[in-house]
Amino acid sequence: MESQNDFDRLLFFEHARRSAEVTYAKNPLDTENLTRWGGSLLELSTFQSVQESKVMIKDAISKLDEALSIDPRKHDALWYMGNAQTSYAFLTPDKDEAKSYFDSAYTYFQKAVDEDPGNELYLKSFEVATKVCPVHVSPLSPLGQNFTFLHQ
Repeated sequence: MESQNDFDRLLFFEHARRSAEVTYAKNPLDTENLTRWGGSLLELSTFQSVQESKVMIKDAISKLDEALSIDPRKHDALWYMGNAQTSYAFLTPDKDEAKSYFDSAYTYFQKAVDEDPGNELYLKSFEVATKVCPVHVSPLSPLGQNFTFLHQ
């Protein structure tokens, strides 16, 4: 951990993840809970090794898929799914595989904007997704380093 803030974030999202598990056992159709669970897993993945992070992101994607199967128009789940797809792409060394995750992220961000067009966060995420398409990221490099951009 780099700081007390990182440790606090880790504790917060771990608590949220555990709470979501308990809530899921009581009500597996609660889309708010599934979205919160997926978001927590996505946040927790940033504290893991590359391999552990990929597993955790896949788990987040699974929870978000579950929420979206119940409510396909749930804009916050769509936005989180775009972030999960982007995060997984950044950890994928194969260019073609990574591109498919980035393409999927673009689609999810577009759907989130379609459902909540005034949301500044969704608009910014979609704007970034439309301007750049990272085609390669080394799984060993931190985000923002060592990747090539294609401007559309």
